[in-house]
Amino acid sequence: MANPLDLRWNHGVPRWSSASEPPIQAQAYDERTVILRQSKSTNYEAPFIYLLFGADRALLLDTGATADPAVFPLRETVDSLVADWLRRHPRDGYELVVAHTHGHGDHIAADAQFAGRPNTVVVAKEPEAVRAFFGFDDAHWPDQEVPFDLGGGRVLRAIGAPGHHAAGVVFHDSATGFLLTGDMVYPGRIYVADFPELVATLNRLVAFCAAHEVTWVMGCHVEMTDRPYRDYPIGATYQPHERALPMTVAQLTALRDAAVRVDGRRGAHRFEDFIVVNAPQSATRR
Repeated sequence: MANPLDLRWNHGVPRWSSASEPPIQAQAYDERTVILRQSKSTNYEAPFIYLLFGADRALLLDTGATADPAVFPLRETVDSLVADWLRRHPRDGYELVVAHTHGHGDHIAADAQFAGRPNTVVVAKEPEAVRAFFGFDDAHWPDQEVPFDLGGGRVLRAIGAPGHHAAGVVFHDSATGFLLTGDMVYPGRIYVADFPELVATLNRLVAFCAAHEVTWVMGCHVEMTDRPYRDYPIGATYQPHERALPMTVAQLTALRDAAVRVDGRRGAHRFEDFIVVNAPQSATRR
């Protein structure tokens, strides 16, 4: 199986340079898994987006930080990837589900590009809509895992994950072993909207990892440099020495332990692989 650490990502270009990079970089992890990154030349957030193929449907997880298809042609890119998949695996009525790790603007901006696309469902960003679509029981949210079947034996587990955002969901893909954590766990600034919920979610994820095979923890941003404790400034559009995207279960556990150690104190708390930012207003702006 491929190692996502071997994937090399575009990381912006210097402001003074005449160089450029494409608005979207798409790399196949394996035949059924594509990881996309929005260029920092279109938006400094440069979120990662995941496209997972099953026999019956594909899941596009997040739509990035820019709405304008002329600047950020996500629909065109996804249509090309789906068409390539269907050339190799022909079938009629193949469905695309457009969902989100959470509802912040840098993860939902291009939703409208998929309006009117045939055989496509765009899941609304509101917590109630997310719970209803995936089949979470309101009475047991967020302490619940629910299956989401892409067909052909590829069944994801959706895990309630508020703390950064009320509609946060983490997905486990048994086909790759990826734990897709959105903005809950990634090498960067972990913005906290609800501190007790964040700790509860991290405890839930640590327990999940103890009971399931998790190869890599895959978030949606890289903000740390390749030097411990150091991050790029907010708004950076060029990150030539950024940390690798994949994280380990040990790093997830370290984040949980760090959050417990911070114990709800306000401010930015710096650790080797991440920064816990307990400032709820900052979390709502992301």
